[in-house]
Amino acid sequence: MTCNIGKTERIVRGVVGIIAIAWGIMNGSIIADVIGGVLLLTAIIGWCPPYALLGINTGCKTKNN
Repeated sequence: MTCNIGKTERIVRGVVGIIAIAWGIMNGSIIADVIGGVLLLTAIIGWCPPYALLGINTGCKTKNN
């Protein structure tokens, strides 16, 4: 897996993921918890499977560049 999510998007995904998890816990919404967890996980690892399938790269710098 190579990085395909840029720094700004990783920060946004992380913040939105934490908010979604908190909201899901407060309201008992498992769906919000799952969505928040996926967003937080992709922010942490820097790789998004749908982006990889579609060939999208939002600014992540690779070591070869």
